[in-house]
Amino acid sequence: MAYIVGALIFGIFGWAAFRRGRKTQDQSMTWGGVALMVYPYAVSQTWLLWAIGVGLTGWLFSRWR
Repeated sequence: MAYIVGALIFGIFGWAAFRRGRKTQDQSMTWGGVALMVYPYAVSQTWLLWAIGVGLTGWLFSRWR
């Protein structure tokens, strides 16, 4: 259950970052959003999903202007 919730949360954050990156034409924000949406398909462990998701979300949050 924690895996599904994490995948949904990080997918939504990734979608928002992708949209923001496309709107502002910030390539790092766009590709960071894509990475945040796609990486749950490559990770099978819950703790790794949350660790990578928190790291990517924090990085995107620091780039948000």
